[in-house]
Amino acid sequence: MSKTQANNKVVVEGNEFGQTGKFVRENQKSLIFIGGAIVAMIVIYFAYQKFYIGPREIVASNQMHVAQDFWAKKDWDKAINGDAGYPGFEKILSEYSNTKAANLAYYYLGTAYLNKGEFQKAIDNLTSYRGDDSMVAAEALGDAGDAYVELKDYDKAETYFKKAADKANNSFLTPMYLKKLGLVYEATNDNKSADENYKKIKSDYPTSPQAQSIDEYIARVEAKL
Repeated sequence: MSKTQANNKVVVEGNEFGQTGKFVRENQKSLIFIGGAIVAMIVIYFAYQKFYIGPREIVASNQMHVAQDFWAKKDWDKAINGDAGYPGFEKILSEYSNTKAANLAYYYLGTAYLNKGEFQKAIDNLTSYRGDDSMVAAEALGDAGDAYVELKDYDKAETYFKKAADKANNSFLTPMYLKKLGLVYEATNDNKSADENYKKIKSDYPTSPQAQSIDEYIARVEAKL
């Protein structure tokens, strides 16, 4: 490379860096404004969590206990609507949205409506539940599957029983949902898929309660193949 070429290269690169510096200088106020806005948003978010959501979370959790007691006693109406000044899960949901307590209320409400035979309301609440606990999350999905069975929407029931079995991933709940999935397949005359699910229970969960009588189910569907 000649000396002239080298000098030209330095000049070009100098111009490039100079342009970048010029851009920053010309837009310094905008960049400072954007940075300040981001910091302000972060501060507002943490203040919202600490001073608004935090106290509401405590109040909502305290008010949940009575509704939970009604739910445990299978007094579904009082669990849903409350009694004698104590809120039910519906009111907790409406007054304390965005809290963990309200999220859990979706599960309680869904199961209460399921037991009352109000299947669409059960589905609406159960599918709104968003929880980290795999057991409760699996039960919410499985209960939604039960509601869809009652509505004879077997495609949706199949979807939710599959999700429930995968989410549970344990020897207690998974074989139960596999059996329900098998029954859905039988209801739609997909005996091959039913057979596969029943055999999965027998091979993968041999000590489960469902496995104790699963041979009868296997024999029943295989007679139809």
